[in-house]
Formats: sequence, structure tokens, C-alpha cells
Amino acid sequence: MSQQHDTPRRLRLGMVGGGQGAFIGGVHRIAARLDDHYELVAGAFASDPERSRAAATELHVAEERAYPDYRTMAEAERLRQDGIDVVAIVTPNHLHFDVARTFLEAGIHVICDKPMTTNLEDAQSLAELVEHSGLFFGLTHNYSGHPLVRQARDMVAAGELGELRVVQVEYPQDWLSTRLEESGVKQAEWRTDPQRSGPAGCLGDIGTHAYHLARFVTGLELESLAADLHTFVEGRALDDNVHMMLRFKGGARGMLWSSQVSPGNENGLRLRVYGSRGGLEWSQEEPNRLLHSPLGEPSRILTRNGPGLGEAALAAARIPPGHPEGYLEAFAQLYGDFAEQIRARQAGRSADALTLGTPGVSDGVDGLRFITRALESSASGGVWVNA
Repeated sequence: MSQQHDTPRRLRLGMVGGGQGAFIGGVHRIAARLDDHYELVAGAFASDPERSRAAATELHVAEERAYPDYRTMAEAERLRQDGIDVVAIVTPNHLHFDVARTFLEAGIHVICDKPMTTNLEDAQSLAELVEHSGLFFGLTHNYSGHPLVRQARDMVAAGELGELRVVQVEYPQDWLSTRLEESGVKQAEWRTDPQRSGPAGCLGDIGTHAYHLARFVTGLELESLAADLHTFVEGRALDDNVHMMLRFKGGARGMLWSSQVSPGNENGLRLRVYGSRGGLEWSQEEPNRLLHSPLGEPSRILTRNGPGLGEAALAAARIPPGHPEGYLEAFAQLYGDFAEQIRARQAGRSADALTLGTPGVSDGVDGLRFITRALESSASGGVWVNA
């Protein structure tokens, strides 16, 4: 079930980016409204002021709160009695750091798309700012919002798999198998541009999702990695395929594969975790099922809202059994959890324990450290590097 709220109003939400033609902006807006915790009231929706105003009109945002740039927005909203409580940052990667810093310095909570920044130094700087500010910072690794992902996490934490031994995670897609960036597709253009995406292509875009999912479910800390980043599409400036071996603290071993040039794969995020007492398998394209294989017993399928689920999974489910939930609901679960944590800070109380553990600034730093070390390893011929 989604979190209930007893406050007299919705949280006032601002948005930077996410204007006309931006896919992820629409996803964030749907997620923010699904459980009725937020109201979009302000934004700097595009780098061009005219396009920002046009987007604001379409989104029913008042003209005076359609800002020409995010710095103007942060200052104006800071001074308003009815200023925004939180801003959602849905720009290309290269802007995340400065936009987040600007709003944190204005005393405004932040929800940011991943990766948090484009380099580790900026990520660490942002983490320090968040710590000193006392403000909330949420990172939208949305797959952690799925009920059965949370079920898997709880089962691992409860020791149902025993000592963890093997972690395999993959995230193949096929949409960049050709030079789509040359055809005017906005999402392909910026994701393959080092100036806007940062130094990692497929690795930063979906490899970080795979890595976070593995870490979120297992709780394992990375010790070292060996990575092979490759660009298959001629003329492309960034990697479009990644193979990686992982060593975790405590002895578990792992493999990670992410690809955007694998025909037949739409959004094939999949996690397999094996321990001394059993295994778990979960697939993003079949998110309402979790395969549990206790050692020496028949495998069993756990379903969302089905028997045998724990409190965390049931708290993240919205609709009756047999009605599929997916990408948007998982995204909305994060927004709902974020709302409870923001309201708790505003009221000076403890947040509902079931909303904690969501991706935050420390996950952002971990993700950038992962990217940095993978780039170092691949540049050195795939040698092992410490995390």
C-alpha cells in the first residue's frame, strides 16, 4: 500500500528539465502524482526560456513560476512564502551537480535522476553539502521500488540464502544498435555525447542501475572489479557494451553485463543471487514474480501480494493480486517514500521505517566510484582495480 499522509496539503514540487520531448520528465511527473503526495507548481523545464514557458503552459504551471533558468528559479522559490518544498532534477547528466548544489544551497530538498554527477569528485562534494545542510536528497534508482525487489532484499538480510556466493546481474537493450543519435532522437543524442552524458555511456546509463540493484538486494560491498568497456557502433564516442567481473567483501563473486547493442532485448534487467542455502532470480520484464530456490527443495514462485511476503513488499504494492504493477508504480514508490521522509524532516519526527533505505546521496557516490573504477580498469586492459 502507498504511504498515507495527514498533512493539509501536497508537497510543492519544482522541476528542472523534463520539458517538451523529454521522456524521463513525464515519468517523474506521473510518479509524483500517482499517490497524490506532490503538486507540480514551478519549473525551469528547458535551457531555452521560450521552450520552458511553453512546457509550463502545457503542464498548467503558472506563468510567473515558469523560470528561464534554474538559478533564477532557486532564488525566487527560496523567497516565496509558498515556495517549493523539493525539486526534481531530470536534466542530462552534466547538469545534475550544479543544479543540485544550487537548490541545496537555497535550502530546498532534492530528488535527482541518476547518475548523481558525472565524476566522483563532484559526487563527494555533493555528499558533503547534503550532510551539512540536513536536507533530504533522493536518487531515483527506480527498480529498488518494486515490491519483489524489496522482498528479495529482506530474504537475503534474514539469511534465507545463507552465505552469499554468486551474484549475476545483466541489463541488455538493443535500441542503440545503430547510430540512432544521428536521426534526431533526443534521448540518443545526449546519452551518446560525452559533454552531456559524462565519460560513461552504457555503463553510466544502465550499468549503474544493474550495479545498484545488485547492491540493494544483497547488501554486499564491492571490493574490486575488472571491466571491459567497448564501443561496437562505429563513430560512437562512448561505450555501448560492458562486461565486468566483481569481487565483493566477504568472498562473494559476481558478474555484470550491460549492453545497448544486443538485438532482441528491450529492457532486460535481471538479477540472480546464490548462497549456501538457496537462490533468488528476478527479472524487470516480469517484475511481479520472484523465483526462490531453497537448496534441496523444489523452486517456488513468490508473487506480488501473494502469500509468504514480508512487510516491506506488501507496503510497496498498490493493487489487488493478479493485476500487474511495473515501471511507473516502482518509480512512484520511491516518490512516496521520499515524501514521507521529507515530511518527517519538516515535522521534526522520525520517518516511517518502511520508507527508509531508499537510494540517496551515498548511493550516488557509490555509483560514481563504480563508474570511475570501471573506466580505470577498462583503460588499463581490464585489470583488477580496488573499489
